[in-house]
Amino acid sequence: MADVANSKLLEQIEGIREIKDALVVLVKTEWNSEIVDELENGCKRIFDQYQIDNRTIVVPGAVEIPFAVQQCWTHNNAPTAFIALGCVVRGGTPHFEYVCQAVTSGVTELNLNMQVPVIFGVLTVDNMEQARERIGGVHGHKGEEAAITALKMMALNQRLKEGGY
Repeated sequence: MADVANSKLLEQIEGIREIKDALVVLVKTEWNSEIVDELENGCKRIFDQYQIDNRTIVVPGAVEIPFAVQQCWTHNNAPTAFIALGCVVRGGTPHFEYVCQAVTSGVTELNLNMQVPVIFGVLTVDNMEQARERIGGVHGHKGEEAAITALKMMALNQRLKEGGY
């Protein structure tokens, strides 16, 4: 099980103060809105702390996230990063696996083909209790973690563009 305590994710974000005019676009789903809205709130708390501009796009479901990211990038190259936010809860049919695979593959493809990072902030859980544990419960706040990941990837992307490692 992924546990932020086993990570250096929450340590200092090197290079983020040098990023100017950053814009992060959050693409969130309408499904499981109680959870997804709190993921968004967690992202916004971190961005407020670092004074990072952000906008939100709402899509019907997780499968639609990659399309919205791609179209936003195609029509407006301004974003410095994207964050995919959703919550897919396992049900009694194989639909869960199809949705999880589709959004995971879509976000992975975007990361390989776009010039900015797309952060995976989609919860894939067995039940709502597990989801709640990931928005400020025993497993931390995955929205905040997604925002921190975006900040770190934006700083890395800027260093790489400048020829640094």
